Amino acid sequence: MLSSMIHGSASALSTSAAQTQSLGEELGKRLRAGDLVTLRGELGAGKTTFVQGLARALGISEITSPTFVLIIEHEGAIPLLHLDAYRLESLCFDAVRDAGVDEFLARTDAIKLVEWPQMIADFLPLPNFAVEIEHGENENERRVKIQKYA
Repeated sequence: MLSSMIHGSASALSTSAAQTQSLGEELGKRLRAGDLVTLRGELGAGKTTFVQGLARALGISEITSPTFVLIIEHEGAIPLLHLDAYRLESLCFDAVRDAGVDEFLARTDAIKLVEWPQMIADFLPLPNFAVEIEHGENENERRVKIQKYA
């Protein structure tokens, strides 16, 4: 899918969790230390499934979603920092900074992944890649869109 990325964007229809993971793995193979990836999608859209594939490309075998903690660091060939911004929407700038988001964004030795980026959009720089996952027409179907910015 990503090999056919034209003008910085690509989209695919996934019909299984394995395909969604494969799409994540394709993106993971393109990432470098310092890259920022944003990941949007409703609850249950397959964000964690996509991240599992992305992490696999980095040599990380086990991924958990940072739902109950703000940031998880996964060790791999390149560290993967995974931020869940869902609960940060109503926080002021100082609270977001105090939550460690500034330090997270400053890391150049790791790949940084932000779920629910719309919750802290005012604090984020332009990502290298923006991923959006939407439910398809049936239970297992997902539409995955990837936009490359830098």
